[in-house]
Amino acid sequence: MKVTDVRLRKIQTDGRMKALVSITLDESFVIHDLRVIEGNSGLFVAMPSKRTPDGEFRDIAHPINSEMRQEIQDAVMKVYEETDEVIPAQNDENKDESESNAEA
Repeated sequence: MKVTDVRLRKIQTDGRMKALVSITLDESFVIHDLRVIEGNSGLFVAMPSKRTPDGEFRDIAHPINSEMRQEIQDAVMKVYEETDEVIPAQNDENKDESESNAEA
């Protein structure tokens, strides 16, 4: 399985989230709501997640092997580095989520 398209919007916020991302796999399956996060060790790609009733975050979709995770990371970060336009954040609701996932 290959990442065949990356759509990325850099976001200007006070939080740790730096971009929202959608990826296409094998030109046939799209995954929305990946995020580029500024973690303690630098930028990383966080998978789409939702908050559980106890306040933790659970991935909705994620790779099951390190090779696919690395391919996604490499493809997203390549587009992130090539993207200059930054869009101002519309609200701060994503700030809490991105900070909670920064430890991932």
